[in-house]
Formats: sequence, C-alpha cells, structure tokens
Amino acid sequence: MAESQPYRVLARKYRPQTFAELIGQDAMVQTLGNAIRNGRLAHAFLLTGVRGVGKTSTARLIAKALNCVGPDGQGGPTIDPCGQCEPCRAIAEGRHIDVIEMDAASHTGIDDIREIIEAARYAAVSARYKIYIIDEVHMLSKAAFNGLLKTLEEPPAHVKFLFATTEVNKVPVTVLSRCQRFDLRRISADQLAAHFGRVAGAEGVPAEPEALALIARAAEGSARDGLSILDQAIAHAGTEGSGMVAAAQVRDMLGLSDRGAIRRLFAVLLAGQATEALAALRAQHDMGVEPAAVLRALLEIVHGVTLRRVGTPGDPAQSDEERQAYADWAAGLSFAALHRLWQLLLKGHDETVRAALPLETAEMALLRVIHASGLPDPGALAERLAGAAPAAPAASSVPPPAPEDAPAARFPADFRALVDLVERGGRRQLALQLHDCVGLQRYAPPVLAIRPARPLPSDFNRELAAALKAATGADWTITTDDGAAEPTLLDQQRAAETAARDAILAAPLVRAALDAFPDAELIDYRPPDARSA
Repeated sequence: MAESQPYRVLARKYRPQTFAELIGQDAMVQTLGNAIRNGRLAHAFLLTGVRGVGKTSTARLIAKALNCVGPDGQGGPTIDPCGQCEPCRAIAEGRHIDVIEMDAASHTGIDDIREIIEAARYAAVSARYKIYIIDEVHMLSKAAFNGLLKTLEEPPAHVKFLFATTEVNKVPVTVLSRCQRFDLRRISADQLAAHFGRVAGAEGVPAEPEALALIARAAEGSARDGLSILDQAIAHAGTEGSGMVAAAQVRDMLGLSDRGAIRRLFAVLLAGQATEALAALRAQHDMGVEPAAVLRALLEIVHGVTLRRVGTPGDPAQSDEERQAYADWAAGLSFAALHRLWQLLLKGHDETVRAALPLETAEMALLRVIHASGLPDPGALAERLAGAAPAAPAASSVPPPAPEDAPAARFPADFRALVDLVERGGRRQLALQLHDCVGLQRYAPPVLAIRPARPLPSDFNRELAAALKAATGADWTITTDDGAAEPTLLDQQRAAETAARDAILAAPLVRAALDAFPDAELIDYRPPDARSA
C-alpha cells in the first residue's frame, strides 16, 4: 500500500506559483512585466513589506520569470512563466542549482558573502541567470554589506540578486541605491477574505463569510498569517463535528468578543446605563474575552461610526444589522461626541493594557465614559456663557451661590488683570508666559481662548486652569488654536513705548534741539508711568 503524503500546511500548499496568483501586488507585477518585456532588467531587486505579503514568493517567481525557457525550450524571460519547463519545476521545488537561497538571519558574516562573491564569477550551470535570493537581508553584518557592495554595483551579466526584508530602514543606503526597490503592499481584508474563501473551497471545507472576514482582520494584511489561522480554524471545526468554519468558532478560537454583544454594550454606554454596561463587560470576561479586547472593539465601533458620518462606504464584511446600527449612530452622534468617545476609550484601553487589575480598570473606564457623556459640550458651554447676559438675582428668592458658581465679580475685569491675578497668586513664571507669549482671542470668564505666539510647555493649559481655579474658585475652560488674536501684552507694551518715544521726538522743541545738535540722542527714556513708579 502506498504511503500517504505528509500533510502540508495551507501557507505552503497555496504559495503563489504565478504572478496571477500573487494577490494585492498589481502595481509591482505591472512594473516588473514592463521591465521584462522591454529588456530593462535590473541586476538587483529589493523586495520590502510586512511579514506574509509574498516577498520570498515574489523572489522565486522572478527567478522563474527570468529563467523560464517555455514548454518547447525556446522561450525567453517572461512575466508569465510556463511552470512546465525544467527550470520552472526545479525552482518551484527548491532544487535548481543556479537559484541559491540564503537566510541572512543565520548567515550574517563576511565569510558567507565571500562565498557568494567567489561563486558569482562563474557562469550558471544550466540556467539563463544565476540568481541569489537573500531573505531578511537587513540582518547581514556591516562587514558583510561592505563586502557585497562592489559585486552588487558591477555584477557579472549572468548574475541577479534578489533581496527580501521586513525592515528596509536597517539596510544601508549604499545598498539601497544599487537595487531596484519594490514595496509590497499590505493585503486588504477584502482581498484576504476572498482568497481564504477560495482556499477553503479548494479544501472542500464550507466557511461562513463572517468567519473568513474575522480571519482576514486577524491576519492584519498577511496572507501567510491568515492561512495559518484558517488552517487552525479548519482543524477546530473538525473537532466540533460540524466541519464548517463558523464565525462563532473563529471568535472563540481567537478570543474575540462577539460583535453583537459589543454593539449592545456600546448602546448602553450611549444611554448612560452603568449597571447594564458593567454586566455586559463581565459577561464578555466570563466568556474568556480580555477586557482590553472589549475596549479595542468599542474603539473600532467609534472609528467605524465616525467614518460612516464622514460618508465613507460601509464595510462589505459587516452584516446588514451592523451597517444599520452604524448608520443610526452616525446620524445621532456629533463629531465632537465621537471624538470625545474615542479619546476616553483610547485612554481606558491604554490604562487597561498596563493595569495590574485589567477588569477593574476597564470597568472604571466605561464608567468614566458614561459620566462624561452627561457633561455639557465645552464649545456649547462657551457659547452659552458668552451669549448669556448677566442678571441681578433677587435676594429673597435665590439661595447663596455654590462654591463652583463663580460670580462675575470674582473674575478679573480683563486679560491684563487676569495676568496680574496669576502673578499675585505666586505663579510668576506662569504670569510671565501669559504676558510675553500669548495673544488673546477671547476673554469670557470662565472661558479663555488664546493663541501661542511662542512655544509653550505642553502642560501650560492645565497649569493655567489650576492657577485660575485656585484664584477664582471656578473651573476654567482654556482653548488654544492658530486663529486671529491680539498681540501679546509684551508686544503691546513695546508698541506703546515706541509710540510715546516717537511722540516725544516729534515735539517741536525736541525736533528743534535735534536739528541744532545733530549728534544728540534721546537716552534714558522711560514712559511716564515708569518714572512715577
């Protein structure tokens, strides 16, 4: 009885054998095809990109394209290698004597490069070109790169170099300048899902479209990673007995949260239902979903809703229910609310990732989102404060103001008085920065809009708000942007001094004195307020 063939993982079994099978790299294939048809072949190619996008497979395809002789043995270089001639078959099976593959991760030294340099002098044994494929070339040592430079710049006509790397920034510029570079793009989730569907069909395994979409998202643009996940999903489906790759099974296998449950959690967050939100988070945690994964899924929803509000097309991998939910949220949420949700959830996610108590930290993050949703929008609050006319309260019917209700009398009369108040509060450096480096845009206590005229510390707004709260007892809203603003107080002071000096010089008596004494100068001038001080 014939022995059964050992199992080959999907990532190897479905490695591209032609350029037509190479997904997501159409621009590179077109450029390379034009070069081959026009006979403008570089002597060295550098293939870059993230893991699993097809760098090594592309290098082998280029080797086949350059050495293919066609079924009749009379063909030349072609972008469509036949796959039937001896060079094509030998290269595909990794046994061609003139196509040498080297892993730079385990052959990093100058001695390994010397072997290549010596062997490159001799003509190919049976192929048109002798081809060296060096994977992860960025791991070569400095000496190895230097040893390769001369041969790489002026190689023999029968030699081609194909380099592949995931970290092109580590390749010396002297090497980059000697190569024709191709940046392989990250494969889109739609292309990956379609590819995985074809692979599952070829394997005779039914798969739900949502399951394939989940695998494509988890692959993060890598065909190899996705095929490895699909391999695992098929095995997992076999253990479950159904034989179908189902979305629920893939979600369990990857430890992902249920998208429907996350949408329900997002809905209760928007509704401000704290008890229900915490219960939903606990339910996900009990199912084995990490708290950080829940917050990451909520971030994906906020991002998707924001894109939908902008007007980008919906994700085809989404269900009809999910698309409708996104459309409803996009219609009901403002950009300000979405950006605030994003910042709160992003901060909560970062805290949860680093926390010693992830679940408790995630709960606190969700509660912060709920409580912040009840706060007024800062922009709307500023407009209300600016548009509200001060009214004198009736003493008989209005209770004394609470500490946070800062009356107008407690606020400085203008921006200059505010700077003086900060200085009297012991914050001299802060007051100096306000005086010298800030232009006023709007002063409507407790709202202050300013434009930095010079670089300010990153925590300037926070420090100023704290100082003003300590001085006035009110919570101040401080905003900065690049819009129109008044000159800084320092610039105003200098302008006033210049105007006063010019006025003195323009006085008839002074002008007559200067005419009589041309070398005379106005010195030790101080403004009147400075002399009286």
